[in-house]
Amino acid sequence: MRKLCLALGIAFVLISSYSLPLQAVNAVQDEGVPSYAKWGKLAVQETKEKYPSAKIIDYLHIGKETTNGSTVEKFKLWLKGETKEFGVFVNIEINPQTNEVVQITFEETDR
Repeated sequence: MRKLCLALGIAFVLISSYSLPLQAVNAVQDEGVPSYAKWGKLAVQETKEKYPSAKIIDYLHIGKETTNGSTVEKFKLWLKGETKEFGVFVNIEINPQTNEVVQITFEETDR
């Protein structure tokens, strides 16, 4: 339950940060926002670009995996399109030494 509340809080911060001034966003990040929030914001931005006609209605950080010298942040976003609702798993592979994105993958799901 605590993780769900935290995920919903992060989603609210991420979605509302689009309208906040940069100083306010930085202040929120300095107040104990989880390390994955940066990658969650990127997942939301990239999903909006990939599915411009759909509205993101839910967000979940699934977790982080570190293997073979790279880190993958995993998210599930729930979208409402013009004719259906669907989920999208977003995996962001990151080089932990440079903190740069290696690749972003999307996988649609009906669950």
